[in-house]
Amino acid sequence: MKFSLFVHMERLNASQDHEELYEEFIKLCEIADKGGMHAIWTGEHHGMEFTIAPNPFVNLADLAARFKNVRLGTGTVIAPFWHPIKLAGEAAMTDLISGGRLDLGIARGAYSFEYERLLPGLDPWGAGQRMRELIPAIKGVWEGDYAHDGEFYKFPKTTSAPKPVQQPHPPIWVAARDPNSHEFAVANGCNVQCTPLANGEAEIASLMERFDAACDKAPEVKRPKIMLLQHTYVGSDDADIATAAKEISTYYNYFFAWFKNERPISQGLIQTLSEEELAVNPNLAPEKMITNMPIGNAATVIDRLKVYEQQGWDEYSFWIDTGMSFERKKASLERFIADVMPAFR
Repeated sequence: MKFSLFVHMERLNASQDHEELYEEFIKLCEIADKGGMHAIWTGEHHGMEFTIAPNPFVNLADLAARFKNVRLGTGTVIAPFWHPIKLAGEAAMTDLISGGRLDLGIARGAYSFEYERLLPGLDPWGAGQRMRELIPAIKGVWEGDYAHDGEFYKFPKTTSAPKPVQQPHPPIWVAARDPNSHEFAVANGCNVQCTPLANGEAEIASLMERFDAACDKAPEVKRPKIMLLQHTYVGSDDADIATAAKEISTYYNYFFAWFKNERPISQGLIQTLSEEELAVNPNLAPEKMITNMPIGNAATVIDRLKVYEQQGWDEYSFWIDTGMSFERKKASLERFIADVMPAFR
């Protein structure tokens, strides 16, 4: 099982400026690169200070110039916000700049906040349909002399300029949750990215079962890779671990507040949640975070990850966006690299 870092600029309030946040983003990526992680993933979001990532290809091109070891992945681009020709070209250019290190993760998107601003009237089902049309189209544009006449995209014969370094194309990863999305990914030769969010071990096992079932339905396709994305914290002592659990609980409360899209938003920041609001959902309580995620000392985290390795996950991605301070993120990541990863070599 390989290890990667899933990371973005983020803030819950305006206390940090963006220059400082970007410097911290780069420092975390440097730790991952020097520490022997397999890849760095960063995604796409718009108009949200919660996850500051308007175009992952810009970030990945910068990382490619700085760090020469890790693979560089979009985790993920939001399919309905891209035209196949534009996505194929930008991805190919990033693959060229990085010397053939790009992994292209694609999702339908999750936030109605973004849908109603970039494509008013779009819903998750419609976004998924666009993704299903987009992926074969970008493969065609990479191959060259490809024309498309679909429901959402129509264009005459086109070839990506440039073409990607990796042939026939960079690995494509699909963010999948329900059985249909697993089946689409596998049938189209795409790898799969999964996150259980805060739902714990039963959901993780179920996600793998859905993937296995999709592979069984397409025996003619070489088994793709599958990645598990999860919040992780390696603590120094019990007090540190308890603090992390509270911080990750707060993060998930804000995550679902953005997902519901009901609270006032000003200057890209959602209205602050009160302590009473943070305590409303027992499924997001700090103790639930410890139950449902690898949050603990190194030995505890190793034990959890060994289960995932036995289940068949090819890659485990350390989701570091938590709203906690840079110093705390850095310390946990360094402990993960020094004390957890060697147990899997």
